[in-house]
Amino acid sequence: MNTTNSFPMSGTSCRAARMLPRRADRGFTLVELLATVAVMGVLAVVAVPSMTSIIDSIKLSSASNVFVAGLHLARSEAIKRNSRVVLCKTVDGVSCTFSGGWEQGWIVFHDANNNGQRDAAEILVLRELPLSASLRFKGNLNVARYVSFAPTGATRLVGGGFQAGTLTVCRHSAEAGEARQIILNAVGRPRVYKSAVADCV
Repeated sequence: MNTTNSFPMSGTSCRAARMLPRRADRGFTLVELLATVAVMGVLAVVAVPSMTSIIDSIKLSSASNVFVAGLHLARSEAIKRNSRVVLCKTVDGVSCTFSGGWEQGWIVFHDANNNGQRDAAEILVLRELPLSASLRFKGNLNVARYVSFAPTGATRLVGGGFQAGTLTVCRHSAEAGEARQIILNAVGRPRVYKSAVADCV
């Protein structure tokens, strides 16, 4: 029967093991560190404008989608109530304003007396907060101040005429940039398009 015997290391073997060169711990050299920092700097310079562009695009899409949701709500309320419902821009979240842009915020209300303005007794359906300070939001002539829905769901001016127009949301800048256009037809249906503007001031 074979047995394997274990013998302790001899003194010579122990000394040989202890004399083997140990691998020194190695960190970054100054040259390697500077090269890494330089590469990271270049990547940051390239990535930051790209990230800014993506964030701006998200803000534009979000603002236009929130506004379109407000239009859909106003239209459905007009049909449900069988009465005029208005979406208008506002400063105080209570009454309509004639000045400034839609970026100030907007309200949806039941316009019982058909005057395009919210009176004290008229029901407030929705209050939307101001948009990001970096955005501008304006409508052309027919939709510069308000959008009014008749009981049929079609858009109508206070005077009774068809109401159609284009609203544009863009990032405040004197330079050309990306924008979103909300095109409202006389039937009261909005469509959103990705577009560009020469400036947004």
